[in-house]
Amino acid sequence: QIFNQHNAEAPNLEQAFHRMAQMEPNLDHDVSWFLLPSYWAKMVVALTSFLCFANSYDGDFVFDDSEAIINNKDLRAETPLGDLWYHDFWGSKLSSNTSHKSYRPLTVLTFRINYLFAGGFYPVGFHVINIILHCTISVLMVDVFSILLGGLQFTNKGRRLNLAPKSSLLAALLFAVHPVHTECVAGIVGRADLLCALFFLLSFLGYCKAFRESKHKEGHTFSVFWVLVSVILGAIAMLCKEQGITILGLNAVFDALVINKINVLELIRKLLYKDKSLENAGLLRKGLLFRITLLMCGGASILYIRWRIMGTGPPAFTEVDNPASFADSLFVRAINYNYYYSLNAWLLLCPWWLCFDWSMGCIPLIKSVSDWRIIALAALWFCLIGLICQALCSEDSHKRRILTLGLGFLIIPFLPASNLFFRVGFVIAERVIYLPSIGYCILFTYGFSLLSKQAKKKKILAVAVLGILLINVMRCALRSSQWRSEEQLFRSALSVCPLNAKVHYNVGKNLADKGNQSAAIKYYREAVRLNPKYVHAMNNLGNILKERNELHEAEELLSLAVQIQPDFAAAWMNLGIVQNSLRRFEEAEQSYWTAIKHRKKYPDCYYNLGRLYADLNRHIDALNAWRNATVLKPEHSLAWNNMIILLDNTGNLAQAEAVGREALELIPNDHSLMFSLANVLGKSQKYKESEALFLKAIKANPNAASYHGNLAVLYHRWGNLDLAKKHYEVSLKLDPMAPGTKENYNLLRRKLEQLQKKGG
Repeated sequence: QIFNQHNAEAPNLEQAFHRMAQMEPNLDHDVSWFLLPSYWAKMVVALTSFLCFANSYDGDFVFDDSEAIINNKDLRAETPLGDLWYHDFWGSKLSSNTSHKSYRPLTVLTFRINYLFAGGFYPVGFHVINIILHCTISVLMVDVFSILLGGLQFTNKGRRLNLAPKSSLLAALLFAVHPVHTECVAGIVGRADLLCALFFLLSFLGYCKAFRESKHKEGHTFSVFWVLVSVILGAIAMLCKEQGITILGLNAVFDALVINKINVLELIRKLLYKDKSLENAGLLRKGLLFRITLLMCGGASILYIRWRIMGTGPPAFTEVDNPASFADSLFVRAINYNYYYSLNAWLLLCPWWLCFDWSMGCIPLIKSVSDWRIIALAALWFCLIGLICQALCSEDSHKRRILTLGLGFLIIPFLPASNLFFRVGFVIAERVIYLPSIGYCILFTYGFSLLSKQAKKKKILAVAVLGILLINVMRCALRSSQWRSEEQLFRSALSVCPLNAKVHYNVGKNLADKGNQSAAIKYYREAVRLNPKYVHAMNNLGNILKERNELHEAEELLSLAVQIQPDFAAAWMNLGIVQNSLRRFEEAEQSYWTAIKHRKKYPDCYYNLGRLYADLNRHIDALNAWRNATVLKPEHSLAWNNMIILLDNTGNLAQAEAVGREALELIPNDHSLMFSLANVLGKSQKYKESEALFLKAIKANPNAASYHGNLAVLYHRWGNLDLAKKHYEVSLKLDPMAPGTKENYNLLRRKLEQLQKKGG
């Protein structure tokens, strides 16, 4: 409702507005809750939201953070800023067939700024920004909920009235402390949802500002400028994450229900019966169609530009990402989609079982109506239909408005993740519920007001709600601590999704990275058991078995992996390594070339191919393979080292020296290259330069027995016998079994004894 300004100098006009507002139905009248001034209410919400997630500030990069941040070249200064507009969220070209098609350039830009200010990949700065964003959004929610729950009314001076201060505070607190938001706040990749929500809310508040002044008794004036600002902010929200575009639809719904007070059921009836009094129903009131046209044109333009940038091809997802979308039966797809909706609703109602990933068998498909989980669908639709009927048919216009807005904010932002318009790459994702939770908070608060109205002991009800808030705060703190490291995050999922192969795979990978291969094998085997087509688990398990010299089982697993996914380049390379170890050289060579066929820029495969050729004494081929590896990856230290060693061993000292110097120019601090080049220089009798490199290598890695042993050999040849003796002794102390060192040391001792006898 918008009041018109009649007399700018009327005394106490602002108080009159408040008195008139109190005549309208008001949620706060029945709500037993804290009444705080707006400033203090926002401070309480900000502090509470901060307390929920503060312990995530010093967490690591976890899960998707590795791909979106650490491995994303778009964050580095050498990548032109313009490339961000043609790359997806993960740094791949949008035109690529392998692109995820998630277009979020503004989110990536904030990651890049974080990286530049931090001077590298230090997660604290990334986490702090996420926490600040959530606190800011929670504070904005006080204003948003005051409009959604209390209506939009302004004073003659253009100041918006908060007609539901208690209800808006409760709803904002519910939003601020909801545990389902932990993934967005504690997971750095959740920045996309936070930025999207920020501009989503700013777009809504901007749209409300369009009605700040009203000067006509009949109809409403509005500011075209603020409507256009709202569209621009909606576009910015979409450039942070795709859901942002839905705010334009919600603005239209808000306009129709709150600004024009359209009765949807009455409008439907008049449309069905072709009633000529549609103008009286509010549809054709001054400005509504024009504003909706602006919103539609803006939305269509944004989508068209995004479509042109993204290209026509949809993203390619696999069956394990979203199994229901690959079901042949339309009935099975529909049943499972609705079951997913019911699980999302349950996460809002009872956010106790939270998991970083819900794919890969975590939620088995419903394939028949005899499955007991059908009850969840029935419960969901029973509640939704009941709410929709009340939203449409209630004689209370205040109730119709709040329920319709609550359902609108619950459902419309969720539509991009619903599988209705296109296939999505997940079963359930807690991050996509960030915006829909606004609708949940509206409905919860309205339900609380209805219960308060009926309850005789309202304080007990208020204490119960306060208890829910406190439990949610503790749950947020606990969940945030689980997001601080991959080990805690992955292990927390084992009890929630024990059937999820990806959970077992990630626990196994984390253990393997820490060197606990025995425990990793157990989890990899379980991942393969749960999903017999899980090629990445087979590949990693095959790698560990290869390192443990269990070559035949490793070969079986890797052969099965490439049979299931013939273009799996990493598995082909690892299969080649196993076949090489089994001395089946022709098969190994074929596997390496197959890997390179599927991944042309594969330096590690060229390196392993070079090792195969070296074993076969095909020295030229080996050198060419290693040279290819260094061209593709100039910092490939192992390939450079092998070239130097092979040239050294074959007597090509001048060429070995040239390669060594070239390598050290590219990787100046690599002590293994210093060591290899020092050996070559020593054989070329360039003792002084060789000594300098040996000493530099030892300074970088003082506990390498071979470094001391070979320096001792250099001094031995050079005639510096005391220093030779010293470094032989250091080498033997570090490694008493060092090959050749003991013999050389004994030779030196005999020589020193002979010199002493001659001197005596």
